[in-house]
Amino acid sequence: MAKRTQLGRLGLFDAKVPRYTSYPTAPHFAGDVGPSRFSEWVQAIPEYGEISLYLHVPFCRRLCWFCACRTQGTATANPVRAYVETLEAELALLRQHLPRGVKLSRLHWGGGTPTLLEPDLMKRLIAAVRQTADFGESAEFSVEIDPNEIDAARLDALAEGGMNRASIGVQDFDPLIQEAIGREQSYDVTRAAVDMIRERGIASLNTDILFGLPHQNTIRITETVQKLLSFAPDRVALYGYAHVPWMAKRQQMIPSDKLPTPEERLELFETARKLFRWDGYSEIGIDHFAAPSDGLAIAQKTGKLRRNFQGYTDDTSDVLIGLGASSISKFPQGFAQNASATSEYTSAVRDGRFSTARGHTFKGEDRLRGRLIEALMCDFRINAAEITHDFDISRARLFEMFRATNAQFENILEITEDGIYVPADARPLTRIIARSFDAYDLSKAGHSSAI
Repeated sequence: MAKRTQLGRLGLFDAKVPRYTSYPTAPHFAGDVGPSRFSEWVQAIPEYGEISLYLHVPFCRRLCWFCACRTQGTATANPVRAYVETLEAELALLRQHLPRGVKLSRLHWGGGTPTLLEPDLMKRLIAAVRQTADFGESAEFSVEIDPNEIDAARLDALAEGGMNRASIGVQDFDPLIQEAIGREQSYDVTRAAVDMIRERGIASLNTDILFGLPHQNTIRITETVQKLLSFAPDRVALYGYAHVPWMAKRQQMIPSDKLPTPEERLELFETARKLFRWDGYSEIGIDHFAAPSDGLAIAQKTGKLRRNFQGYTDDTSDVLIGLGASSISKFPQGFAQNASATSEYTSAVRDGRFSTARGHTFKGEDRLRGRLIEALMCDFRINAAEITHDFDISRARLFEMFRATNAQFENILEITEDGIYVPADARPLTRIIARSFDAYDLSKAGHSSAI
């Protein structure tokens, strides 16, 4: 109880903070990054280097009420086919700018619902990617799969195209909760999708579940976790549901009076966390779990865990290029985001130009502060020797920053000669602690609950 009281006093139950999948966060992107700068950054990639590629498919057969992603519903295949043609054109445009010999370390299809694509469209898109850049020796090709929108033919197309990791969103298996969030997906349907994935030799499986949903309690989340564990996933993301109906209008359909309190959200998280730990999963950062043999667990042990727009990753590439409407790219020089509206994105690409609409060029202490935040989010510690070696900052000033942060949190952090460390009891506060290293004005952006 004393621990929970202190966590509440330090803002866990009322703070609104970024998830820090980038620094600065996307609300701070501006219009000074456009197609020409994006082209320059692509052309600056070293020859024979490695990049990651993200393809965004914003279409869904139905719009789930809980989702805050940029998606649009479609009842026919025509908009999807037209969109794939635009992606093919964007890939061809990218191919013209990429330096020689660049290979892919990661390829990820996200959405929306990428598995809305018919098998022929999947094959066309895979061919277009391979014409743009070859897969590297240990490349990973992952796809977000909706169990309600998958069949043998589409899985065959993905497996034959090289998909070696599948990602399934579960959210919660309880029918009452599924009805409340507009997402009907039974355990049997999900089980069938998992079986089809395994039958095709796709050994790596990611799953996502949410805590903080309406009607959710410890009994219901326990049942969902136990059902999820029957799939033996390699990775699990345990995300907190972000109720932001002022940003995602469809969330107004969700009964806000049935949402758990912040204190109950913490209890839901801890319940699920203990179940994953008891089943032998390694705890990865603030909200992921991985089998000990999985790449995320290995990256954590070796100090190579990183964070990007998909969450935690073991990808070591310095460049992530996002294709499709609203996709975000990261370069050593900064961030670039495509036009969010599908119509604007399509118009630009069909006109023979990149659709980059906004972004951020790193300046000042952006890289330093971004690494400080990433280290906290990944490792719960900042190694002083690493920071002073990689960045232009004195040890004295770095420790001054550490002490100032610790003072904000009643000195619950540990400061040693090696750096600063977040003890286990304080880890629910990690995003709030990370905020203390954020130099940007957070009042301009709406963020999600700290727990």
